[in-house]
This record gives sequence, C-alpha cells and structure tokens, in this order.
Amino acid sequence: MACSKVFSEDILELTNEIIQYLRNDFSTLYSCILVNRSWCRLAIPLLWENPFSDHTQNYHFIEILLYNSSEKDKAQLNGYGIFKNELFSNTLFNYPSFIKHLNTLNVRISIENFISSTNNIKRFVYRSLIKTFIENEGNLHSFEIVLCIERDYEYFNYAFGLILQNPFFIHNIRNLTLCLYSISISTKITPIIPFFEFLSSNCDSISSIQFRIVSSIIVKKYLSHIIISQQNLKTILFEYNDTIPLYNSLLLLKDSNYPNTLNTVIFYYINFKNITVLNEVFNQLNVLESIHIIYCSTLDSNFIQQIINITKPVKLKSLFLNEILQFESSQLLLQKFGNHLENFEFGRMNDDEDIELKQQLLELIGKYCTNIRYLYVVLFVNVDIYPVLQLIKNNIKNLNYLTIEFGNELNDEVVKLSSIILQNLGQILPLKLEYLYLAISFNISDLEIFLRNSQNTFIRKLLIKNLMEKNDENILSFIKKYIMKKKDEDIISYIKKCIMKRKKVEYLSICNTIFYKGNIIENDDLYFLEYEVKDFKLHNIKVQEYDDLYIQARDFVINKIIF
Repeated sequence: MACSKVFSEDILELTNEIIQYLRNDFSTLYSCILVNRSWCRLAIPLLWENPFSDHTQNYHFIEILLYNSSEKDKAQLNGYGIFKNELFSNTLFNYPSFIKHLNTLNVRISIENFISSTNNIKRFVYRSLIKTFIENEGNLHSFEIVLCIERDYEYFNYAFGLILQNPFFIHNIRNLTLCLYSISISTKITPIIPFFEFLSSNCDSISSIQFRIVSSIIVKKYLSHIIISQQNLKTILFEYNDTIPLYNSLLLLKDSNYPNTLNTVIFYYINFKNITVLNEVFNQLNVLESIHIIYCSTLDSNFIQQIINITKPVKLKSLFLNEILQFESSQLLLQKFGNHLENFEFGRMNDDEDIELKQQLLELIGKYCTNIRYLYVVLFVNVDIYPVLQLIKNNIKNLNYLTIEFGNELNDEVVKLSSIILQNLGQILPLKLEYLYLAISFNISDLEIFLRNSQNTFIRKLLIKNLMEKNDENILSFIKKYIMKKKDEDIISYIKKCIMKRKKVEYLSICNTIFYKGNIIENDDLYFLEYEVKDFKLHNIKVQEYDDLYIQARDFVINKIIF
C-alpha cells in the first residue's frame, strides 16, 4: 500500500510537470480537466490565473468570478440584471483565489464586451471584481496598470482604494507594469498618487518593472521612489521616455543599490539623442548580463561607441531596427556583440533610406551573427534575397522563430522575390520551429515546392499572410494536404502529442490580403470560415485568428525574459 501511494504521488508530480508545460495552451488545458479529478485540480488554476488575457472568449466567466462576491454586491448585480445567481450555484472551485496576473485594461475591455450598460454599472462591476479577488485571498504575481483613456482612470480611481486597504493582494508582486497615457488630465492623475506611494512602501520584492509613461513631472517623481524601494530588481524596461527623464533614470541606476541585482535592461522606442552616460552606468552594474534595444532611435556613432566601450561582459541580445545604421557603426557593433545576438529584426524602415546600406547591414548580420533564435526580416524591393536565405542557413542550429514579410504592397517585384523565397526556404529550415510567419505573395506551384521541401520540419505555430490579387487561386487546399495528420484516438494520446510535438503544425492562421488596383480591398481570415476550422480541428490543428497568433516583437522579448 505504501509503495502504491509513493508511486501514485510520483505520477501526480510528473502529471503536474506536464500540465505546467501547457500553460497558456487553453484548448489543451480544457481537455485536461475532462481526464479525471487529479488532472482537473492541476489544470483549473492555470486556466484561471489570468482570466482576462483573451479578449475573444465567452465573457460569462465574469459571472463565475462574481459568484464568490459578497451577498451585498450580488444583490446589487442582480438588480442590474447582469448576474444570474442560480446559474453558478454549484461551482466546484474558488476561482477568484487563483488569480495571479491582472491587467487593468483587459479587465475594463472584458467588462465592456460582457455588458452593454451605463458607465456607472460597468465601473461597479470593475470594482466588484477587484473586491472579489481580495476577499477570496487572491495574491498577484504580475500587476499591469494600463491606463489609456479617461475611462481607465475613472475605473481604477474608483477601485484602487480597496487595494490600499488590503495590501496582501499585491504585496508579493514580482512583475509590475505602469502604462500611463493621456495623463495631462491632472484631476485623473492626482488620485493615483497615494497608490504610487503605497507601492514604494509596501512592495519591495519586485524583480521586473516596465515603465510606459507619457511625460509627467508629478508621476516621474513617484516612479523614482518605486525604483529606489526595490531590493531585488533584476529587469527594467524603459519605454517612450523623454531624454531628460531617461538620463535621470540611468543615473539613478548608477547611484542605487542595483549593481548587485540588476541583470537585464530593455530599451523600447527610446530616443538616445544626447544620452552620454550609457557605458558609465552599465560599467557600475556588477551583474548586468544583457541589453535589449527595440525600435529605438538615434543609434548614431556616439551611441554605438558608448555601447562598445562597456567593459563589463554584457551581451547585446536583442536588436530590432526601424532605422538604418551607418556601415562603420554597424560593423563595430556586430564585431563585438554579433555572436551574442539572439533576437534580430530588420524592420520597417523608410523607403527613401539607402538601399545599399540596407543590403550591407543584412550581409553584416549574416557574417557576424550565428546564434539568432528570433529572426524578423521585412523585405524591400530590389533586395538581394540570398543573404537573407544564407542568414537563415547560418543560424539553423538555434533558429526557432522566423518571420519573412513584405509591407502592405503587391507588385511584380514582390511576386518575384516571394517566388524565390518559396523555392529555396523549405530545404534550409531547421527540423523544428516554434513559429513561422510568411507574409508574402503565394502561388500554387511555389507553395507546393515549399511544402514538399519542408515536410520534415515541425512548425508549432504557422502564420500565413497571402498577398494576392483579386481572383487569384486559393492556397487552402494545398495547406491542408501537407499539414493534416490522422486524428489521435484519445485524450492521453492528444496530450502526449502536444508534448512530444509530432505533428507538422499545431496552430494555424491563414489570412488573405486581397489587392485590387494596388489597394487592399479585403482581409480574409481562415478563422471565420466555420467549416474549414472544424475540418482542421478534426486533425487536432487549432485555427486561430490572425491577430491572436501574430507575435509582437516587444511581447516576445518581455515574455521570454520575465515570464
């Protein structure tokens, strides 16, 4: 009996490890809860730790959460006609207690999609949800305060007093995001100041902070207090900061206690004009491991020189470009950091920028960078496509996320280059890709060559955006032929298949961007073709909406580093 118990405990532990691996794979987690009670107990917390993350779901989950609200709140919700108490009288779990991640913007959007009532009623539901999480002993690990429009400020100001009275709800947060826009309205900002003071005095274990702040002197004062109060800060992201605040923030890092904790700094849409303290600051950070530069501007020779003068063994791991670098600066940067570069995007640069410099940069990347995991290339007309293909081939051992796309235009040059890509890409892909996104012009014959050549490659998430003229041939039948597999017989085989990744494709999105006389007239998404979606589902291929499967560059880096 004792041996049987030990064996049973081992099985449960192994099952838990498998199910933890499926975090964010909601359709598979829903299947897990049907296997048995043990699997259900393991999967349910993962399904409810971030319930507002999916804007396309059935919003009646809000009713389930509110079933655990106070009797007084339920009576008022019943009075509004938006809460049917009897529907959820037999809930098996205390769902609000599982909350781990909360994004205020997602909560507001979910409520507005759930009910079409007055703003006051929606605001009451917002407050009731926060209160329910607190009363059911929810404990956040990630808190994203995203205030974009006036209603966001109104809702948050109406509810955050509950958090001040119940600090346990956010006392243990590890990841904090502060995203404040439209904050010129001082009447909306002033009430939030006590919350900033609360964060700096009650939350001292934050390991990652993301700042997305539009200029505001009153806010920046308190942001400094929050930074200074942290004892274990490992990652910090600066986004959209003005030059002067960024300068002061960098000096704050230099003069703080962070030299022995901060290991990652991310710059997102930062203008480095007149910033002259980078190497001075970074050389003071004793455990700094990586820098990530995403869509920043003024990456001139002054900036490059500061970066390459860093004496610490820091690595430039992400470089996402939306402006061209001069050849000499590019070469110096890549000579020092190219071998460490893991995430690279050759982005949407101005059409009038020097085509020769663009081509030279692609060739430098191919020469110096052989450890790229995430590669995003936006092609331009008159490009020599073969350095791009060579870059993919050179990184075949590490490459796991690949995007090749043109802008939203379709002409003879785009068609020609797309044909070259499809004829050559299949045979140089690695055996396994987490993500492949092709936004090019497809024709049937070239697509068939690509699918035949890549038939040994497993692609977990395949996203296709077909740039096509009106009345072009439909590529769907060829996609189905090459990626569908025999349906598995039972749920356990299905779970195993997801873990072992034996299918060619697990998630799929196809969007036809249709042009007529040079203009986009339609975006036709496979997700809305109900019959086709069911057909793919029979072969255990999950069709998702284009916008849901598409990976934003910033989100990719943040999720890999923080989550």
